[in-house]
Amino acid sequence: MSGDATMRQFGATAPVPEFDDPAFTPFPVPLSEAKVAIVTSAALHRTHDDQFSAADVSYRTIDRAERDLVLGHWSPNFDRTGFQLDLNVVYPIDRLEELEADGTIGAVAEHHYSFAGNQPDTVSELRLDTGPACAAAMKADGVHAVLLTPV
Repeated sequence: MSGDATMRQFGATAPVPEFDDPAFTPFPVPLSEAKVAIVTSAALHRTHDDQFSAADVSYRTIDRAERDLVLGHWSPNFDRTGFQLDLNVVYPIDRLEELEADGTIGAVAEHHYSFAGNQPDTVSELRLDTGPACAAAMKADGVHAVLLTPV
């Protein structure tokens, strides 16, 4: 069986958590006034940051000006070519800055956040610890909306 077929089979049988009361928040301001942050699951980090480890539930904060980032995504089946050619494939910071410049969004947040996509099946740490901590940091920064770039 090819690597792609193996990953598809794994994905089709992987447990998916269900939540009785999923969170939903109405958009608080018009998009043209919203401050937007990026949250990615590409395990992006700066060269001097600690690398993500297997089943790492922590996150890294990325300053808006940072562009020298390392892709820490672990899967050998992940094609890194797009990222190597253009950071915006997994972290569309330049596209957000263009949207800010043309008035589509109000502002690009000063900080963005990266998680590793290989979370434990229960996602309990993400749901109960690091997720709320990351959300609190964004709330403290006045972020209204998040662009999620899953990898």
